Amino acid sequence: MSPSATSNGDSNDVNGHQSDHLSNGTTVTTSTKSNGVNGHTQKLEFTTFCNIINNERCCTSKTRHNINPATTEPNAEVPVSTREDVDKAVAAARAAFKPWANTPVEQRGEKLRAFAEAIESYKDDFARLLTLEQGKPLAQSYQEISMANTWLRAFSVMKLPEDIIEDNEERQVINRFTPLGVAAGIVPWNYPILLAAGKIAPALYTGNTMIIKPSPYTPYCDLKLAELGAQIFPPGVLQALSGEEDLGPMLTEHPDIDKIAFTGSSATGKKVMASAASTLKRVTLELGGNDPAIICDDVDIDAIIPKLTILSFLCCSQICMMIKRLYVHSSIYPRFLSAFTAQTRTLPVCPGNNPETFIGPVQNSMQYAKVHDLYTQIDKQGWTPALGGRVPDADAAGKGYFFEPTIIDNPPADSRIVTEEPFGPILPVLKWDDEDAVIAAANDSKMGLGASVWSNDLERATRMAKRLEAGSVW
Repeated sequence: MSPSATSNGDSNDVNGHQSDHLSNGTTVTTSTKSNGVNGHTQKLEFTTFCNIINNERCCTSKTRHNINPATTEPNAEVPVSTREDVDKAVAAARAAFKPWANTPVEQRGEKLRAFAEAIESYKDDFARLLTLEQGKPLAQSYQEISMANTWLRAFSVMKLPEDIIEDNEERQVINRFTPLGVAAGIVPWNYPILLAAGKIAPALYTGNTMIIKPSPYTPYCDLKLAELGAQIFPPGVLQALSGEEDLGPMLTEHPDIDKIAFTGSSATGKKVMASAASTLKRVTLELGGNDPAIICDDVDIDAIIPKLTILSFLCCSQICMMIKRLYVHSSIYPRFLSAFTAQTRTLPVCPGNNPETFIGPVQNSMQYAKVHDLYTQIDKQGWTPALGGRVPDADAAGKGYFFEPTIIDNPPADSRIVTEEPFGPILPVLKWDDEDAVIAAANDSKMGLGASVWSNDLERATRMAKRLEAGSVW
């Protein structure tokens, strides 16, 4: 089941009850009593969802909803933004930009810290909503909220130095950081709170204004983040727009947006870059990964197995910097594989609201189909599952997007399970003997997001890590 759209002028709460935010097919705007107007703020509720434009709740005539991936039951209705909504948000962000940029950086930092405190005060509501829309276990939802607040607080105290490059009797050359203007943050569905915060914090701290566009699959928490932000930041500084697949291009093409920060797939990242080029926008892209982990023969297997299991299957393996390929030295391969499969077998797979859950569902129908296709290749390609490998029944998706964790034993280096990013709980484990060969294999990818080396010999690990072609190496 995929997200659906309606245009009946009604908005539903999470219990299926109608609300009156929409009337006669027009956009309805209500105040959020933001910024402590008259010394008051409004308690945030988590049942109805609207765009946040200029610190006001703005709902739309056409709505849509996503589903709970653990049950495929519908979640609440959310707005489907139009070009007019985008223009309004951009105009509000543009009007807010210079006053916000002229606000002392210390005060901007104070606002970010207040935002973190506000999120913390609603952490139970955000955690339940995050599990409902994303599917991850409730404990991992709390962890995501905590990480988001860590980012907000960390950025709020960063230094923005003015470096004097040259200083003599004739001239002084100063390098300083100045705000760009209006930024748009396009947020993915795997970590909607954390990755929204990762765009909001640096943008606002450095004096920019921000429009958040959540994924159509996970719009709920990000709309509430912006609604909460409306109680803290001046109008137009932080806004959020929900929509369908055409909303992203409306933002990337808009002539009055100065910066795009995107996290998502490499294929969509190419489209974002091409679209932004027409107006020479600055673009930051954080795209897919197929991260290798190299396990050397001197490791303490019992010590590292729990860590590797978490780093391979956290969030149902739907993390761009998750371990996607495990290269294990052949001298320890049998014992390692036995211990790794035994540990993975203990991970409970069930809905995220079950306190025992470690692996929840794949987040959406699109990704379910991609992962399902990989599982069907196990028999077709003759891969050997050391654990799992069962292809879900044809009607299983109607009961939730679940897969059992699967480990593939030493597949061919050119097989899809090795060369592609699964973004689901299926992992290849491969043997290696020669250091040069395993480095070459690890680097044999068009993706270079992250990589890791596991060894008790720091000199050896450092030597190998320096040869890995990745943005972050551990």
